[in-house]
Amino acid sequence: MLFLVAALLLLGVVMGTVAHAPIGVTLVGAAVIAAWLGIFALRERHARRRTSAN
Repeated sequence: MLFLVAALLLLGVVMGTVAHAPIGVTLVGAAVIAAWLGIFALRERHARRRTSAN
């Protein structure tokens, strides 16, 4: 939970700097975040299937 709070705080700081960053940097950052969230969602789905089967 603390990690989530820190991530949201960092996201707030990063969103403030997006207005001053070049579009290429912004798009790369957005792609990295999207990939991270996608991997997290897949891992959570896999973990829930494994625990609900037991």
